[in-house]
This record gives sequence, C-alpha cells and structure tokens, in this order.
Amino acid sequence: MVLGMGMGRKVRFAMLLIGRAINDSVSFVVFTILDLVDLFLCLLYRVADFFIEAEWKSCYCSSSSSSSSSSNSGKILVSEHGESKIVSLSSTKLRLEEISDTLYRRPSLLTEVSKLTINELKRLKLDANNNNNNNNNVINNNNNKGTTFMVNSTIVEMLQGKIGGNNNHNHNHNLNSHVRIPRWSDCDCKFCTCWTSSTKETLYVKSEGPKSDLAEENENVLFIHGFISSSAFWTETVFPNLSNEAKTKYRLFAIDLLGFGRSPKPSDSLYTLREHLDMIERSVLEPNKVKSFHIVAHSLGCILALALAVKHPGSVKSLTLLAPPYFPVPKGEHATQYVMRRVAPRRVWPLIGFGASLACWYEHISRTICLVICKNHRLVEFLVKLITRNRLRTFLLEGFFCHTHNAAWHTLHNIICGTAAKLDAYLTVVRDRLSCDVHVFHGEDDELIPVECSHNVKAKIPRAHIKVINKKDHITIVVGRQKAFASELEQIWRNSSTKT
Repeated sequence: MVLGMGMGRKVRFAMLLIGRAINDSVSFVVFTILDLVDLFLCLLYRVADFFIEAEWKSCYCSSSSSSSSSSNSGKILVSEHGESKIVSLSSTKLRLEEISDTLYRRPSLLTEVSKLTINELKRLKLDANNNNNNNNNVINNNNNKGTTFMVNSTIVEMLQGKIGGNNNHNHNHNLNSHVRIPRWSDCDCKFCTCWTSSTKETLYVKSEGPKSDLAEENENVLFIHGFISSSAFWTETVFPNLSNEAKTKYRLFAIDLLGFGRSPKPSDSLYTLREHLDMIERSVLEPNKVKSFHIVAHSLGCILALALAVKHPGSVKSLTLLAPPYFPVPKGEHATQYVMRRVAPRRVWPLIGFGASLACWYEHISRTICLVICKNHRLVEFLVKLITRNRLRTFLLEGFFCHTHNAAWHTLHNIICGTAAKLDAYLTVVRDRLSCDVHVFHGEDDELIPVECSHNVKAKIPRAHIKVINKKDHITIVVGRQKAFASELEQIWRNSSTKT
C-alpha cells in the first residue's frame, strides 16, 4: 500500500515536470514569434498613424539614448537602478512624474536567453582566471555603475501635451480641452466618449445612499475596481445586495478609474499614480466633503487603495483588499522588472497568464487587440447577447471593452509594475500609522494573482484578516457570491464603526 502511494507520487511528480517542460518549450516558440509580430506591427502602425493622422507617432519601441539633457527643454527622464522619474519643468512649477521603466525596457525572450547564456559563459571564464583578474573585473564593473539620464521620445511627446510644450496647436487645445478627438484605432461611440460633452473633466462616479448635506452624519465607502474593469463590477454585484439598513447609513461611491468605463480617457496622459489619486480626490473626496471613509478595492485597485490610505492616514476607517498584487522584491532584483515577470510570466498556460503577458509585453499586439475588440464592442456585445439569448449579463464585458490602449498600457505599467518598490513602504505605513482594520480576500483558484500575495500582506501587516475563498478565482471571488460578500462587507463596516 505504502509502495503504491510512493509510486503514485513519483508518477505525478514526473508528469508535472513533463508538463512544465512542454509549457516552457511551447512558450519559448510562441513568444519568440510574438516578438517578431510586435516588431512588424510597430512598423505597420507607424505608417497607418502617419497616413490617417498626418503625423508620425512615437512608440516605446523607440530606442532610449543616454544623455544629460533633452532637446525638448524642461523634460528629462531620469533612470537609475530600474526606477524612472520624469522631471518636468514648466514656467510655473517643477513636477516629478513617476514612470515605470517597463514601458520601454522589455527585452525579447530570445534576447534574454542569449544574455543568460553569455553571462553563464562569462562566469565560467571568470572562474578559470586568477584572483587578480577577478579583482580587476570587479573594479571595472563598479566603475561602470552610476546614474544615467535616459530620454524616451514617446514620454517627452506626451508630456508636451500635458504641461504645454512647444506644439503649435496647444493654445487651441487648452481653449477647447473638453473637445478631444479619439484616435482612429479607438472607439468613438457615445458611451466611450460621453465625458467629452462636459468641460468638467472628473471621473464617472456612481453613488448611492443618503443625501444629507451634513457630511459628518454620513459614513462613506469608496469602491475601486481592478485593471480593465469599471464601477459596474461593484454596482451590478454588491450594491443591489446590501441591506436596506446599509443603504440608508452609508454613502457608496463606485468610480470608473481614469481611462476606463465612462471616465475621461485623455490621450496625453501617462496614467501615473499621482494622476489616478488626484482624480479620485477631485471626483469623490473633495466635491462630496468626504472626511472619513471605508475602502473596498480589487486587484490593481488595491495599489491605489494603499496609496490613498497612506496619503490620508487619519481618514480611513477600514481597508478591504481583494486579490492584492503584492510581490515582495528579492534583494538584488529590479523591482519593476521583477513584478512584470511575476504578473506576466510569458507562458501560454494558464490562459489568463497568457493574456496578461500579451497585454504587458507587447505594445502593438495589445493595441491590435483593442482595435479589434474595444473599437467594435457594440458588435461583440450584440453577438454575445444573440448567442446566449440575452441570458448573460454583459456588465463585465462593458468594463473590459470601454478603455483605450493608451490608458490600459500606461496604467498597467505605471501602477502595477511602477509601484513595485513602494508597496513595502505603503504596507509599513498602514501597519504602523493606521489603526483601521485590514481585511484581505483571495480566491483559492486565482491564476492571475496567486494566493501567496495575500499571505505576503499578512506577513507585512500581522493584524490583517485573511480569507481564502475555496473554488473561486480572480473574478468569481465577487461575481457569483455577491450576496455573501455584501454581508461580509457590512460586518466589516459595523465592526470598524464600533471600534471608532
């Protein structure tokens, strides 16, 4: 009996190794081909942009050159040790834009394999040399390290539009800032561009609850959705399932993040952490006089929730995080590049990881996906309703479709990857300076953000309550169990109010 169990384990282990080897081999071939496809699409889009929009459009494939200054005055991208910031100088202020180096540093799979092979050969060669040669190599390597100033044309061009560069059309653009013409590859339907009809550019906010003018009498809850989603992730699931008591006690605010859903999707935005936080404050906290609030966030929204909590430490009453993408960075690793490889491992299986890899590694392939799906979302939604005989609720599809490639691309890199080095500090502040309860939910079968991420949060914040939901994944942690989750949220809010 024992012998049979031992043989079974060996067979399963062998099958696991074989499956992993097959996945690695197929992935290498597939992603090497995708590297070439993305290069071809780069050339294709440059030509298309020129003929359709009458100007050449830069992309992040453009090589970055080392320099101490930029030909575009007042805009310098400073890159050091894997972290990048943009120093933007205007006539009135100096701003520091935080940009992830993963936007323009994404080596091809073939290049990485070649680099690993060369490094291994160098290591073997160094082992054969004498100690003096080793010391000289170490000294030379150390002397080569230092601060580099990288100028990326795409980032500089986008900054010109944001802070008023030398473009001739800027004056007219500022006078008519609410009139933005979508790019030819973006959808121009009324749903996707509804925000352009108003000069007041704030986020789309779906709010429910008491309408009292006295903010002190209300308890507030801010809901932040994840990547390529919208406020409907909450309003179609949690909102209808809250009790009548909760609906009369709490003011509920579900937002469409900048670049998603019905919110503005400015083509000149870099979708940095600061921009996302500023828009949340301008759209929810300030106009509604929100002084204290609970936060409920999913996936990418957890990063914004932590940053918001750190910025307003005395205002947060409870913090509920669903599938937080927290990957502690090992020493010696570049934080942004490490997280990009964890979130998007360039593997064909699981499928959700394959999709994340397409979105993260390939600028032009992901733009093509947006062109095919997002620009034609009305047709896709019609076909889905027709095939399912209108039995499938399409709010998840609407959230997935209503974004631009520019918004998705920059948000993915500048928030998920770009904040990798900051999350430790954010969690430390939550642990040491905030007294609010922290609750973390995670689906046991989540193949996009592994359960270990939530356990990492628990290790960083010992008082955090972790709940792993059996047989649920990244989406079904809410969708499909909305009644139970709504009840859990109410209990969290009641307990937090009792403590305060």
